[in-house]
Amino acid sequence: LATGALAAVLLGTGVGRDLTGSALKLGGAAAVAGLAYTAYQNYQSGKTPPDPNGADEPEMLPPPSGSEFELDAAPQGADEFAATLVKAMIAAARADGHIDDDERSRIADKLSMAGLEDDAQAFIRAELAKPVDMDTLVGAAHSEAQRVELYTASRLAIEPKSRAERGYLDMLAGRLGLEDGLIDHIEATIAKATAATA
Repeated sequence: LATGALAAVLLGTGVGRDLTGSALKLGGAAAVAGLAYTAYQNYQSGKTPPDPNGADEPEMLPPPSGSEFELDAAPQGADEFAATLVKAMIAAARADGHIDDDERSRIADKLSMAGLEDDAQAFIRAELAKPVDMDTLVGAAHSEAQRVELYTASRLAIEPKSRAERGYLDMLAGRLGLEDGLIDHIEATIAKATAATA
């Protein structure tokens, strides 16, 4: 349920539906993990964030087996952390105060295509009805890798054009304790992965 809902929300909201190339081939949860892992590794290696307008498209690989970025390695369980990522994306999509009818419709369509209509829609409807609880979201990340994935998933849900959306992501990054340089890498990696549809 959670991983299917994650894919549906990822491809139904914000930037996620613009994912192309190797990032899209990875699928829902793996795309989040792959983008987060790539950005984190490049940041740790001291590389310059990729140029979204550059000709080369970096190969987006899933995290290596045994990596903390791998969903199956989540200490709280894969389904629970996937559900946390769904909650993070919905919270980000609501940063400007609402999720519009078009976004709801796209999510519903993706849920139907995934064959997860009833349970997943009930889960997402329940999340849409809850107030955003950043304390719980931040507390659900048990490692630095999960904090990076949480921010990455949130950023994939929206293109922060409004002050409210940018402010939400900045606050989330601060609460997660992520350094500015790492955020720059996440932003650039996502921009690179979506540049082909821009």
